[in-house]
Amino acid sequence: MRLWTIHPRYLDAKGLVALWREALLAQAVIRGLTKGYKHHPQLDRFYNHESPQSAINAYLFHVHAESVQRGYNFDQSKFEPISTTTQLIYATTGQLDYEWQHLLAKLKVRSPETYQAWIKLERPETHPLFQLKAGAIADWENVYMPTFKEK
Repeated sequence: MRLWTIHPRYLDAKGLVALWREALLAQAVIRGLTKGYKHHPQLDRFYNHESPQSAINAYLFHVHAESVQRGYNFDQSKFEPISTTTQLIYATTGQLDYEWQHLLAKLKVRSPETYQAWIKLERPETHPLFQLKAGAIADWENVYMPTFKEK
């Protein structure tokens, strides 16, 4: 499961569809509707939120918004309306930078056009649910660092 800290706009089509499916799975887990994934480390950010269900709905809302921007037909009925007062989740610069390199490595292989569009960007925007602060890669991350950094 990968619930990107990165704004969904940077994902290729395959990545955006995968994010939608994984976020829907995360929503089911948070609602207690699954037997598996209950202790997946990427869900800690949501479980630690004052309202985990509101947080995952906000996450899905913004993934859906990106799908609409692209003319996709993701089912809006899959998540509840969001509150404009949903508390943001802190994410670290180290986590964002790590995810950015991880995504670029994926895009280089599966979507060279998308890779070329984003390779010169130093740091992407976060998903709107996250607020950036200084810090290292998250403890829950299973770190794999790509060996390239082209510019």
